[in-house]
Amino acid sequence: MTARDARFHAFRSDLADARLKGEVAADRFVPGRPARITASVADLRKAPRPDAGINTQALFGDDVLVFEDAEGWAWVQSERDGYVGYVADNVLGAREHAPTHIVCVPRTFLYPGPDLRFPISGQLSMGSTVTVTGSAETRGTHYALLPSGQAVIARHLRPITELAQDYVTVAESFLGTPYLWGGVSGFGIDCSGLVQLAMRMTGKDVLRDSDMQAASIGAPFEPGPEFSGLQRGDLVFWKGHVAIMTDAKEMIHANGHTMLVSREGLKEAVERISYLYGGPTGFRRP
Repeated sequence: MTARDARFHAFRSDLADARLKGEVAADRFVPGRPARITASVADLRKAPRPDAGINTQALFGDDVLVFEDAEGWAWVQSERDGYVGYVADNVLGAREHAPTHIVCVPRTFLYPGPDLRFPISGQLSMGSTVTVTGSAETRGTHYALLPSGQAVIARHLRPITELAQDYVTVAESFLGTPYLWGGVSGFGIDCSGLVQLAMRMTGKDVLRDSDMQAASIGAPFEPGPEFSGLQRGDLVFWKGHVAIMTDAKEMIHANGHTMLVSREGLKEAVERISYLYGGPTGFRRP
């Protein structure tokens, strides 16, 4: 049997993904049942308990495979990034409609109909996918209509085939968003979640955690004396942390220091972070 990372492969001693048969040891192997996230944000937890830590999140419209459903919890794997975890089973629904559009602003509201004066019926993060079945206009505001009858501001969506051009610009749109360990949405996000979501909007799917991003995104390089070779879009890694360079000297990152997505000078960050965690462990250019 080969070693497998349990973050990205669904296996336990009693149960495992049927695709892993012959590669891991388990009492039973089952195929994943297709399902879709129907909540604004679904927490993927380490264990099937409400007090268990959050590893990551799935967004409205994300497709998952369900390997077990028991006592109010589902053991799932995200088909978007492969992450495995436990979600409350009431956030899952059928894959009834093919998504047509993606939310392209950090946050937006769902309305019970095409009128911004209606009390909201929900909210969505950037990266959430929806199916648009119609359109409406009320007092000059254009709405996209969903199969549920709900409405979204039309300019907050774009066709899923249209991609953002610059992932750094996407990341910058999250400035001021609260830091949330395991977060990957416009309501709360962590350092590697910011990298993943921003790159996703440009059509590039990357792994979820900073250690895997440090080993897989783009190519490593040496930044030169005093970090003089850095440029916009480069990634700087520390142990357990990642930041995005916005130019040769400044970076943006979701961080526990400000508890926000914020800008910071690289040299100032290196000095501040080194006190507790040491210096940068690597640099990569996507």
